[in-house]
Amino acid sequence: MPQFLSAFGGMSSPQPKFGEVRLPSESELAFFKENPKVAGMADFESNTIITNPHSKLSPKEMEHVVKNEMGRLVQKSLPMPEFGLTSEQKKKFKGYGTPADQRATILSRIATGDPSAGKATPEQKKLGLFLQRAIEGVK
Repeated sequence: MPQFLSAFGGMSSPQPKFGEVRLPSESELAFFKENPKVAGMADFESNTIITNPHSKLSPKEMEHVVKNEMGRLVQKSLPMPEFGLTSEQKKKFKGYGTPADQRATILSRIATGDPSAGKATPEQKKLGLFLQRAIEGVK
């Protein structure tokens, strides 16, 4: 049975809340060990977030990872419009999943103030603000 972590770092009930951080399964641990640069990911089946215990990021940086993954979960639950990417974003996120994955990642990063999204367009900023408010509504 999966275990979930509360917002305060302790164990919680086996029924996850939307966006709750859970411990990785054995197969996820193996993936994370092989991919230490993947700091975390959203699990769309359980609507939870998994963080990589092998990541070298600081606790503060991991907080940003969790926020970014929450943004990806929220986007999956809302009808989000497609939007264009800048040439900088296209170059930076080339090979990063599907175009939809790229947009979801970039928009999550814009919503959480993560500068790695690159320079956002006015349309992206507007959608980022919408997403930021949606994320805050989940808490």
